Amino acid sequence: MAEVTVIGGGLAGLAAAAALGGAGYQVDVFETRWFLGGRATSYPVTAAAETIDNCQHILLRCCVNLLDFYQRLQVRDRIRFHREFFFIEPGGRTSTLKSGIFPAPAHFTESFAKLRFLTLADKLSLARGILALRREHGRRADLDHITMADWLREKRQTPRAIERFWRQVLVSAINEELDRMAAAHGFQVFRLGFLASPHSSDMGVPAVPLGDLYTSEAWSRLPGVTLRTRETIKEVIIEDAAVTGVRTDLGVEPATRLISAVPFERIPALLPQLDLPLEAFEHCPITGIHLWFDRPITQLPHATLLDRTIQWMFNKDRGRYLQLVVSASRSLTPMSRADVIALAVRELAEFFPTVAAAKLEKAHVVKEVRATFSAKPGLERLRPESRTAIRGLYLAGDWTRSGWPATMEGAVRSGYLAAEALAEADRRPQRFLLPDIA
Repeated sequence: MAEVTVIGGGLAGLAAAAALGGAGYQVDVFETRWFLGGRATSYPVTAAAETIDNCQHILLRCCVNLLDFYQRLQVRDRIRFHREFFFIEPGGRTSTLKSGIFPAPAHFTESFAKLRFLTLADKLSLARGILALRREHGRRADLDHITMADWLREKRQTPRAIERFWRQVLVSAINEELDRMAAAHGFQVFRLGFLASPHSSDMGVPAVPLGDLYTSEAWSRLPGVTLRTRETIKEVIIEDAAVTGVRTDLGVEPATRLISAVPFERIPALLPQLDLPLEAFEHCPITGIHLWFDRPITQLPHATLLDRTIQWMFNKDRGRYLQLVVSASRSLTPMSRADVIALAVRELAEFFPTVAAAKLEKAHVVKEVRATFSAKPGLERLRPESRTAIRGLYLAGDWTRSGWPATMEGAVRSGYLAAEALAEADRRPQRFLLPDIA
């Protein structure tokens, strides 16, 4: 019998298992699918078994707990960090944002002044907005009750500054539109990612397929953790308000310490005993578009594409294989695969002229309809904490009260918090969660 049972092999469950396994617990992780990583994973999609990520996932250096998790698996060296952000306008004009000689929070001043996709009025507007954000952080009590769009209009941000800067940064980070996103989330991500230190915004992109970050070799360094893929827990057995076991495909197994790290939509079926306001939670989709061309399209490692549906481009193989990302992609969800690909190629040609002469050899579209929860105003107070009223039962998942929105960092934080709560109740207190950098 394992000391701890974890349901769900996404980042939240894996983080909890890594923390507890490193602290000496014996942990069994049950995952229905044959692969790990949840919504941050990779899989083969072609006859040649070519492996792709379901969607490009990135992190910033301010994601200290995610980096700690990678360190526990000794795969942190597989993340490549970039210090430059490339903004491209239709027609191909490119601006670069990067840290300069000034200390934080003024470290972007030099390159910010040279950005060509914003006018002087836009830049002055942005400067006012950033100063207001720093001034109001921790002082306003209404930020979870208004949208980020409300706050930006209150600060008289120009339409171009909103569309070309705030939206490009925040929608991609939080996976929600500005007029649906609680201002509190926008504040947090922007403050930690862009203002906290000269390096907090460094963008980390995995240099390997996401699935390679969670291999058996990596987990062999934590011998107390057993990964039970393709095993489904159908029921959590609760008696006298305490967890006593789980029912799997093969029968009943005893369990007295359990961490549920499944998405919120699975809670009613798995744990109907919990009284959670899940009707308030909604999903927000992300779409990943993979394009393989017969020639290099660009040498840039990545870029954010302005004024179009496609938001980000990532160069996956010498400019011939590009991955495009659309966050909060509600407009693409009902479209056919062929129409999404046609839209992507058409828009890409507006930024990279080579596309017009190139041959598209193959393409793949991944629609993550349930990618994240919608970080809407008023939801934060409804996100459950890791402790529950049922003895031995703890919750993890990016939808729980992790202190972050639905990101990889938020998922890992939730796993660490659940592990801390379990260890404390077990009278073996541990601290796994690392504090934010600011």
